[in-house]
Amino acid sequence: MLATKASQAVFKLCHGNHLVYNTCWEDPRLDRVALELGPGDRLLVITSAGCNALDYALDEPERIDTVDVNPRQNALLDLKLAAIRRLDYGQFFETFGEGRTDNWETYYGMVRADLPDASRAYWDKYGKFFLGTKRRPSFYFRGTAGMFASGINAYINRWAKVRPSIDRLLEAETVDEQREIYYKDVKPAFWGPYIKWAMRRDATLSLLGVPRAQRKQLERYYPGGIAKFVEDSLDAVFSRLPLKDNYFWRVYLTGEYTHDCCPEYLKEDNFARLKGGLVDRVHTHTTTILDHLVDTGRNYSHFVLLDHMDWMAEHMRDTLGVQWQAIVDRADDNAKILWRSAAVICEFVDPIHVKIGGAERRLGEILDYNRELADELHAKDRVHTYGSFSIATLRRDAPTERQREQAADASPQPTQNAVPPDALAHTR
Repeated sequence: MLATKASQAVFKLCHGNHLVYNTCWEDPRLDRVALELGPGDRLLVITSAGCNALDYALDEPERIDTVDVNPRQNALLDLKLAAIRRLDYGQFFETFGEGRTDNWETYYGMVRADLPDASRAYWDKYGKFFLGTKRRPSFYFRGTAGMFASGINAYINRWAKVRPSIDRLLEAETVDEQREIYYKDVKPAFWGPYIKWAMRRDATLSLLGVPRAQRKQLERYYPGGIAKFVEDSLDAVFSRLPLKDNYFWRVYLTGEYTHDCCPEYLKEDNFARLKGGLVDRVHTHTTTILDHLVDTGRNYSHFVLLDHMDWMAEHMRDTLGVQWQAIVDRADDNAKILWRSAAVICEFVDPIHVKIGGAERRLGEILDYNRELADELHAKDRVHTYGSFSIATLRRDAPTERQREQAADASPQPTQNAVPPDALAHTR
């Protein structure tokens, strides 16, 4: 009990007082396949660092509302939105692609007036994050996730001493070449007792935005627990998936993107499309998903819920049920809903009850899962740090369990002499 309270205190300290995510840690290439966004669609997504909201905007939905309880996350997206409107591509990439600039005062002066008051106050104080220091030369080593990345880079450079091998790994032309470098030179030196110990500490995971509840969910089903899960995830990323376009790991291993390996919003043609008007379809809100849905008069065709339900399922299960009711109330017919979880088996969603037309339904009855597509995409995830990925379509008119049972009872039963369909497979 004491350990749990201490863990919760550390997590609250990290999330209540700091920018946590300086870049999104979910692969939007998978999301865009699953979402199939287009004209007229309205999307609700948790803000995080805002990268993925800008990525989704390239599919030209009507509107994207981003919601986050951490005002610093919205401040980061607000800064990106203003910078897209006011900076040219070179200035924008220097700031958010290279993660540092000697021209911060000039660039910030060009965008400051476009920022909401709270976001302006934040960057007036913390714009120094983009100036870089010897200890933290990049914005991508700021925030709590960036602090973790900075520590990992210090370990790579000073203790494991595998920086040359990491550089070769990132420049490898083939997966076979990656695999050889990783297993021969990187993993033996990197994956030692210190890293295994750190991966088991709640304080370490809190820097990455991973609450104790997520660790418990992983350890419930994954043999070897979270340390083994992280080890297996790293094996997959560096030995089985191409690194040439894996900007997630590149930025945390180097502190910067390249023009060839970066989020879609940082590519010149896409920047021009956003600047041409798509950026105006993205709107930030500092609140909870529940409060936003209760207060808004808007319905949504798509929801991207990231992994926040892991924590809610552990600590706010009743509120999670109320939130799902709000989602159902504000969802279009056949709305698509995506979420991720540390849990290999995400067992806390389907039992939740909601009301539709005065009748009580389990979510498991009205969520039509596309598990085949989800599994196919999850295997290609360039981040590879989640236990599961869920894609569901909300079917308000789905039959109840009782109706399904009645339909099964009413269906014709095979006669005693009926031949099983596969029986011919066993005859000559």
